[in-house]
Amino acid sequence: MELSQLLCAASAALLLLRLPLRARADEHEHTYQDKEEVVLWMNTVGPYHNRQETYKYFSLPFCVGSKKSISHYHETLGEALQGVELEFSGLDIKFKDDVMQTTYCEIDLDKAKRDAFVYAIKNHYWYQMYIDDLPIWGIVGEADENGEDYYLWTYKKLEIGYNGNRIVDVNLTSEGKVKLVPNTKIQMSYSVKWKKSDVKFEDRFDKYLDPSFFQHRIHWFSIFNSFMMVIFLVGLVSMILMRTLRKDYARYSKEEEMDDMDRDLGDEYGWKQVHGDVFRPSSHPLIFSSLIGSGCQIFAVSLIVIVVAMIEDLYTERGSMLSTAIFVYAATSPVNGYFGGSLYARQGGRRWIKQMFIGAFLIPAMVCGTAFFINFIAIYYHASRAIPFGTMVAVCCICFFVILPLNLVGTILGRNLSGQPNFPCRVNAVPRPIPEKKWFMEPAVIVCLGGILPFGSIFIEMYFIFTSFWAYKIYYVYGFMMLVLVILCIVTVCVTIVCTYFLLNAEDYRWQWTSFLSAASTAIYVYMYSFYYYFFKTKMYGLFQTSFYFGYMAVFSTALGIMCGAIGYMGTSAFVRKIYTNVKID
Repeated sequence: MELSQLLCAASAALLLLRLPLRARADEHEHTYQDKEEVVLWMNTVGPYHNRQETYKYFSLPFCVGSKKSISHYHETLGEALQGVELEFSGLDIKFKDDVMQTTYCEIDLDKAKRDAFVYAIKNHYWYQMYIDDLPIWGIVGEADENGEDYYLWTYKKLEIGYNGNRIVDVNLTSEGKVKLVPNTKIQMSYSVKWKKSDVKFEDRFDKYLDPSFFQHRIHWFSIFNSFMMVIFLVGLVSMILMRTLRKDYARYSKEEEMDDMDRDLGDEYGWKQVHGDVFRPSSHPLIFSSLIGSGCQIFAVSLIVIVVAMIEDLYTERGSMLSTAIFVYAATSPVNGYFGGSLYARQGGRRWIKQMFIGAFLIPAMVCGTAFFINFIAIYYHASRAIPFGTMVAVCCICFFVILPLNLVGTILGRNLSGQPNFPCRVNAVPRPIPEKKWFMEPAVIVCLGGILPFGSIFIEMYFIFTSFWAYKIYYVYGFMMLVLVILCIVTVCVTIVCTYFLLNAEDYRWQWTSFLSAASTAIYVYMYSFYYYFFKTKMYGLFQTSFYFGYMAVFSTALGIMCGAIGYMGTSAFVRKIYTNVKID
């Protein structure tokens, strides 16, 4: 009897704890009852030209409304990493309840507060707010034509559209321009106007998209141009290689019919001569196999995230794209271990545990190292982009307790399932000397030229991706991105196959690193393009924004290069195995 009473009491207590949560507006369900509270969150404020340089809204001396504060916590890892800092505005807003212009607080403007506002206005500060997960933007103030007097917008005029019991539209009009004069009081006011809307809840984010930008004729033309380049390149590669390889096979078959004396007097040359060295392990196999495994994982992550983004509108939730990418990266860790571990085993590597650790932490160490460096600058600036200590601990836990064990599982599977060397040609004990060749056949030259065509197939798409990340555009055309990824893979494989064929034909068997680096050199051209974009397409300034831009562009370019390198190597490896399998070797 006592146990049942305790259970009833516990159930009642849990019900009471849930009541206040139900009484408050539920942004997760996005449904409201009449007169139910609607929360206006103040997010960040910062210079317009530096999108990533953001600060807490109340870091400027704005005043807060009289309503009791509601705390907000980071609901996802992506929110915390992207510097979302929601603070309650203190404004009393109720569903379908109009509010006439009402003063909600008063700023006692002393000299220090005026200087803070003047600095913000000079640097074109804007702020962001959220109502029911819908973003709203506003400007702090403006200066007169002479730049001598500065004015603060003091009146927030909100117009909220609803469809049934859901909010589908929010608009902000800033009015009440007041001159900033020291030792005066400035009254901040707001009003709320509710209006019925025909916009469906599923389409409420459409107003934030920019079809005229992303679906411009140039975007379609660039995809068509890249697709035609793929067809031309694949056809050219197929024609050259098939005709050339057919002649090579015919020549080698004729040589097989000669006796030893004729073969010794003959002029032997070409890729067959290096059959005893072509499958020799690459130099630095531990690093090489770790790069290949990481590249395969990045490709898997890119493919899965793009597919998810095509199915789900990830841009409708704060930080959802970054959270999805982190989750998918952790979940695909066995891919890294499988391809990296099996390749290292086939190349005769014995320190497989060290290889597993390097493969697991190569990309996370690069990303976290860059973020750690930029975090110091963000802390110095008191920016909202400063990553909290708890988030750092969460990321480290993901690396050690999710990524590493899954990578270990993949490594063990790779070593046991495909770790045995099964080359079509045996490897000679003594390496063959590499003959001299023309300068343009040197691996260094091939590496530098190999990334030009892959970069040419994606650089238009790079402009749209850069603009969506570094400017105020929401990228949503993931179908385009999927096509560009497919085109990039095909072009990369074709280019690396051609480069490898010419290298082997010059009797240089160092094709593993050459195929990887010739594809990975795409990253160099992407990073060079980022310099052009920074200086000619943006108006960014300041140490924080500049370091943030070039730091994370270096991470993006390096990850892209590792992915392209792995794709190039995998395609070239299949090609090399194919041609040496079809040749009769004594």
